[in-house]
Amino acid sequence: MKLVFAGTPEVAVPALDALIASGRHEVAAVVTRPDAPAGRGRRLVASPVAQRAEEAGIEVLKPVKPGDEDFLARLREIAPDCCPVVAYGALLPQRALDIPVHGWVNLHFSLLPAWRGAAPVQHALMAGDEITGASTFQIERGLDSGPVYGTVTEVVRPTDTSGDLLTRLAFAGSGLLAATMDGIEDGSLKAVPQPADGITLAPKITVEDAQIDWSAPALRVDRVVRGCTPAPGAWTVFRGERLKLVQAVPAPDRTDLAPGELSAGKNNVYVGTGSHAVELLWVQPQGKKPMKGADWARGVRIAPDEHVG
Repeated sequence: MKLVFAGTPEVAVPALDALIASGRHEVAAVVTRPDAPAGRGRRLVASPVAQRAEEAGIEVLKPVKPGDEDFLARLREIAPDCCPVVAYGALLPQRALDIPVHGWVNLHFSLLPAWRGAAPVQHALMAGDEITGASTFQIERGLDSGPVYGTVTEVVRPTDTSGDLLTRLAFAGSGLLAATMDGIEDGSLKAVPQPADGITLAPKITVEDAQIDWSAPALRVDRVVRGCTPAPGAWTVFRGERLKLVQAVPAPDRTDLAPGELSAGKNNVYVGTGSHAVELLWVQPQGKKPMKGADWARGVRIAPDEHVG
């Protein structure tokens, strides 16, 4: 088939690579979000998908909105058979959805109908899911509600951050998306409507969502830290300034600390929760680079009965 791939962040690149490497389909163009400011200089930088497409000599389309008439006209000229999508980042209007013969097929990082929305991996971790995965489905007007072509499953490991899990799903999902294109092309694959039961939503995680509630059990604190790493980053407040929690692990032997109470030794620093304590392995003070929790504690000289939060 002739394909137009839509995607923007680094997590979409493995799927683009898989489609380019398959040799069975032609990636005629790539659709991605416009260049965005990045780095300290805030200069405009092309998306990871745009950079990869340019390296491969593939035409790159960067509409401000996918409903822009110039973009739709170019898409009609290309006349793709199907448009595979991975984390494109913009709502597709019906006028765009109607152009390819086989529509737009999205790779979504959950086992639909679980975790429909922008942050499925973060929500799966924060909810304590033991199994997750990726799904390919036909895009329609509803939020991730279209019929499903296929799935792959992935075990959630006890120390996984959302970054770890998303990286594995990006590579597992790339093979699923390529196989889905093959199945659509030869007619062996038919999309199946999602069940009405088991629907959960995964809206974008805000900075406010990532603030640690120290009255919650240690298990919940651990899940929020892992689910919000690397973005938006779990955090708390210490001496009036934000302290990001890069890595924290439950410490079931420490049950002597009140919620938010700090205890620092020579090589460890602990915080009390609603159950037992957690150990802060890595933190990032405001305006500084990440550092070991024990090094941070020595530098700030934690006083007796001092708290975070």
